[in-house]
Amino acid sequence: MGKSAVAVIASLVAWFAIALGLGYLMRASWSEYAAVADAMTFTLPMMFARLSLGVLATLAAGWLAARFARHKTAAPIAVGVLLLAFFIPQHIQLWDKFPVWYHLFFLGSLIPLAWLGGRIGRTAPSFAPLTNSAA
Repeated sequence: MGKSAVAVIASLVAWFAIALGLGYLMRASWSEYAAVADAMTFTLPMMFARLSLGVLATLAAGWLAARFARHKTAAPIAVGVLLLAFFIPQHIQLWDKFPVWYHLFFLGSLIPLAWLGGRIGRTAPSFAPLTNSAA
């Protein structure tokens, strides 16, 4: 398996780990959110918090894909496309639980945010070990 494929898989795993971790923190720290989470009867601030969580996870996944794939542009875009393919059926099932703008923002942002995260990852400095130049 090529580095890009591994990068995409690792980035998808990271997306879900970040989203689940932040979702858990939101439930644990926001009692009103936890009370309505199972019924998915979120208030506007709760929907914005959920979308923000998705934005962070998608940016991070794109960043990781670019870093793992040695700065290749296709890996972050592939992450966004695969996330979109995964979430379209989910959002169809949840269509009546959220306003249309919520679905459109979440689904419409996956590819651009993964690309942007990848762009940031491609331009970030490498994690080279520090060397002692005072010898």
